[in-house]
Amino acid sequence: MSFLRAHPPPVQPVMPLGNPWPLTIATYNIHGAVGVDHRFAPARIAGVLREMRADIIALQEVPLGGRNMLNVMNILQNATGFHAVEGPTYHGPEKRYGNVVLSKYPILNTRTLDLSFGSREPRGALDADVDCHGHPLRVVATHLGLRPAERRAQIRRLLQVFDTHQMPVILLGDINEWFVWGRPLRWLLTHFQAVRAPATFPSRWPVFALDRIWIRPGHRLVQVAVHATPLARIASDHLPLIARIDG
Repeated sequence: MSFLRAHPPPVQPVMPLGNPWPLTIATYNIHGAVGVDHRFAPARIAGVLREMRADIIALQEVPLGGRNMLNVMNILQNATGFHAVEGPTYHGPEKRYGNVVLSKYPILNTRTLDLSFGSREPRGALDADVDCHGHPLRVVATHLGLRPAERRAQIRRLLQVFDTHQMPVILLGDINEWFVWGRPLRWLLTHFQAVRAPATFPSRWPVFALDRIWIRPGHRLVQVAVHATPLARIASDHLPLIARIDG
């Protein structure tokens, strides 16, 4: 008599549901939620975010609470219904502020990177892993310094730590680079393809392309545009920059 040994059926790999593309991302320096009319108005910033209809948004200069400061991140999170994580660059008993990432999709992990330079204003980057329908996406949101030497040191530090080949990477934020052919931008182009950089500052009459979005692999970045509605022109001294990513 022969016996046949039963084997379990082969295990099928679990495939991610859906596809992360197309995806709309944005970066926006909200200037502490103080508009060009000098009014503190988080509701206006929330209105701009709703206008943009972005899936992932990097914010800079966000008040994060304290004895003398409202937590604007909480206000914007409630207004959008998005997941939110903070990357404070200044901690004090009276106030805290820094970078924020808002995401329609779950945020799995976050890391913060101190980019402070000497006695200059504290700077940093917020590094977040986002789960887009089971597809991992790394978002590095930053706000660099005002002086050229400061930005050069900060870009070198960023390029050392965020580089990865395991997942798509988005670098975005207020780069504060006034010089089109400055070394920081040239160094970034060794890792990212050159992309359109429309002017975002000052918001009423934009002249300088201070806010930037890069992605690797670069072929997925199909459109970059400024969000220049009447509300956006008054809500902050920067206009938001929006990018569309597709497969």
